[in-house]
Amino acid sequence: MSVTDRAVTEEVTPDPSETGAGDTADRELLVENLRYTLDGRWRETRQYARRNMDRTDLLPDPTLTMQESRDRTFEHIRELSELDFAAAGFRTEHGGTGDVGASITAIEMLGYADLSLMVKAGVQWGLFGGAIENLGTKRHHDRYVKPLIDLDLLGCFAMTEKGHGSNVQALETVATYDRESDEFVVHSTTPSATKDYIGGAAQHASLATVFAQLVTAGPGQEPEDHGVHCFVVPIRDDKGETMPGVTIEDDGPKGGLAGVDNGRLSFDHVRIPRENLLNKYADVDDDGSYHSPIDNPNRRFFTMLGTLIRGRVSVAATAGAAGRKALAIATRYGLERRQFEAPDSDDEIVIMDYLAHQRKLLPLIAKSYALAFAQNEVVEELHEVQTANPEDTEGDDSMAGRQRQLESAAAGLKAMTTWHASHSINVCREACGGNGYLDENQLSIMRGDIDVFTTFEGDNTVLTQLVAKELLSAYAEDVRGLNTVGWARFIADMARDVILEKSAARQVVQTLLDSSGEDPEESELSNRATQIRLFRNREDHLLRTCANRLRRATAEDADAFEVFNNAQDHLLKVGHAHMERVVLEAFIEGIENCDSKAAADLLGTVCDLFVYSALEDDLDWFLMHRHVSVERAKAIRRGVNELCKELRPHAQTLVDAFGVPEALLTVAMEG
Repeated sequence: MSVTDRAVTEEVTPDPSETGAGDTADRELLVENLRYTLDGRWRETRQYARRNMDRTDLLPDPTLTMQESRDRTFEHIRELSELDFAAAGFRTEHGGTGDVGASITAIEMLGYADLSLMVKAGVQWGLFGGAIENLGTKRHHDRYVKPLIDLDLLGCFAMTEKGHGSNVQALETVATYDRESDEFVVHSTTPSATKDYIGGAAQHASLATVFAQLVTAGPGQEPEDHGVHCFVVPIRDDKGETMPGVTIEDDGPKGGLAGVDNGRLSFDHVRIPRENLLNKYADVDDDGSYHSPIDNPNRRFFTMLGTLIRGRVSVAATAGAAGRKALAIATRYGLERRQFEAPDSDDEIVIMDYLAHQRKLLPLIAKSYALAFAQNEVVEELHEVQTANPEDTEGDDSMAGRQRQLESAAAGLKAMTTWHASHSINVCREACGGNGYLDENQLSIMRGDIDVFTTFEGDNTVLTQLVAKELLSAYAEDVRGLNTVGWARFIADMARDVILEKSAARQVVQTLLDSSGEDPEESELSNRATQIRLFRNREDHLLRTCANRLRRATAEDADAFEVFNNAQDHLLKVGHAHMERVVLEAFIEGIENCDSKAAADLLGTVCDLFVYSALEDDLDWFLMHRHVSVERAKAIRRGVNELCKELRPHAQTLVDAFGVPEALLTVAMEG
């Protein structure tokens, strides 16, 4: 039985405005309607997870030793396996239930518990299992998938090396085909080729999916490097002993995630059967001949990595959940903790009534809502792309385009969400004063655990650049072949239309734009179309000027690295602006799909705070490039204050709607 099979479908609860209930009942209904909207398509999976996760023993225990933490995490992952937690992530023909969206949503919910458990589950089923299923073929599926779902086979995902993390194409581990023995010889060619930070390697994994340069030679040919491919390599035998030629080291204590057994792997001419090449996109015959359905090596490499996108989406989802939980803890504390008397009163003031405290937490809550709606959309698109029938999409250019857009969105959202979560958890720690520093109140542990999320599954800076490069690549298609005059005319007259066309405008967003004036400076800042235009105009301006900057430098025959390096700040700004616009439009879509007027009205105010806060954070750019006037800039700052005051009475409602299981919010601190 799958996660979704066990769930009970919820109905939309009545709108508070349509009932005669009192204030408490109205608030509860509002919380339920907000939660229903926020939960999205896989709300049944979330409810199922909430019922099974409402227990304090799923929280990290700081009193345990490193080994005890690892043992406890392994016990919990065993329990998840028995709940069919993993089956949703694998296709039905391989023993799963084929519900990709449910799988990612279930992983996301672990962000409310112990992040070590999420990482452990993500490595086993998402990374190791995902590599087997998405890069392997029937021989691998039949042999490995069902055992790894049931945890009868434990594995790890060995990509990152000491010398090469983000630059996967330059990995130094080599797998050379030996025709005489019909085997690949896997070898760490340098000390920097050591696989490091590999979850599961230090203690539990018996197999590793190892990424290495494939070297082979067909009859009469010289050995040739065909680029990075993935191989199944045994690292421990049935008794748990290290396999010959394999060296395993424990990474030891880390800055967080005490329950994850990270380790190092190196290989000294380790021999594996030829069949251990995961051969969906390339294969080697027994005579050493190499063949692939994808001729272009770069395209083949990125196609292989693109199939593993689920891990990146899961990291973003879980980080978002962790950030929301921290905000729920800090907000509850802020509504109880009192500090300093009011004038002419002996009563101390609740710290959430201070504007400074509201400014700490409420904009972060607003951004968390925005990111959650964007995350729901990415998960839904991933589900549709990865569950499509391959026979129906073979040769479909539109599906290839969707895959590229999905990869870009997943990269950008992973960066934006993990940065947000790390920042939010740290702000929440500070907002709770000394209490926030005590492990018994969770925030200090969460801060250590979330820290690495900004660099694993892709370093955030690299991922943000990836988003910008994808935008520039698409942009370049429209200017290819233009001379200097043609380029200038394009920049002056056409760029805005191109970026809007490439943004795949939603109907709801387009309707808002069509019904409003063109000049953002002349319309109300609370007008949704004005907000969209401000975000879009910034993205458009940055993209045009970045493209022009790169073009001028290239025309001057400058060094390619210098051209890129000198524009790196500009590229990062493009990626950030694009993602902020995408997230805003996802938020607007989420509000449009809300069935409750009371909930939609409150979400509208939350969206306003997200917009005003984002504009305030980037006011220097908007002022410098004259996209807003000085008076409007002042109005933006005032607007943040006013919106914080307006949302102050709803602070508890907003964080309750996150739906964090009550037991997982257990803390010792009191106001």
